[in-house]
Amino acid sequence: MRVNNIAVIGAGVMGRGIAYAAAVGGFRVALQDISQAALQSALADIEQNLAQAVARQKLTEADVRAAMARMETTTSLEQAASNADLVIEAVLEKMELKVAVFQQLDAHCPPHTVLATNTSTMSPTEIGAATKRADKTIAMHFFNPVPKMKLVEIVRGLDTSDETYAVARSVAEQMGKETVEVNEFPGFVTSRISCLVGNEAMRMLQEGVASAADIDKAIKLGLNYPMGPLELADLVGLDTRLRNMQYLHEKLGETYRPAPILEKYVKAGRLGRKVGRGFYDYTAPKA
Repeated sequence: MRVNNIAVIGAGVMGRGIAYAAAVGGFRVALQDISQAALQSALADIEQNLAQAVARQKLTEADVRAAMARMETTTSLEQAASNADLVIEAVLEKMELKVAVFQQLDAHCPPHTVLATNTSTMSPTEIGAATKRADKTIAMHFFNPVPKMKLVEIVRGLDTSDETYAVARSVAEQMGKETVEVNEFPGFVTSRISCLVGNEAMRMLQEGVASAADIDKAIKLGLNYPMGPLELADLVGLDTRLRNMQYLHEKLGETYRPAPILEKYVKAGRLGRKVGRGFYDYTAPKA
């Protein structure tokens, strides 16, 4: 099946990044969110990322105009879904919310439409079982920031067809991404490792082993990570990371019990970059 039209559901950090990659990759994109303000913010971010790509000579001005011409926004899920060949859901990491969205998509999408979730930990089998197209349901796990990160984990559910997998892989490759094929298991490949490393860094911070900056510096320079685990948690959002850890703890046991400091920061509203404060203070003037 050839994909021409992609609907992206959710205009948060991940959704707007996926919409950018899809539009640059040559697809027509309908970006949907219930909030008009979120859509306006997403378009501003997308335009900024396009301008940065021109400055880095990755795109031309003509490429930018063409990408923006392929993109539309809407607050109507039905409108976004009605002409989609592929839908990529990028809402909060809450199973009940994802299931509700997929049930709506199942009702409004054409019969051929493939439904993908951008979940980093949750079960495409469980999500697909809530629809009448489990064979056309799959996970496409993009990474933040989507315009720069090359990987998409493609995760098969129990009933995902080979054709659905081929569609997801082809789309990711047209977006300029590398892919890995994963058979569903909680946390897939990357989230199991990332959450484990991040949780241990948080435990070291609460134990006073080192400061947040020195823990991150040690991991970056000593283990050659591009970003420290505490910086990464702030970027992802500590509330999102906590939900991921709670899910993995439920499914995989004590190894993934969330560090108490993570729960404390979330209760305090220190959710990371998006609010200006997490393990680091992003409101303080830079030296």
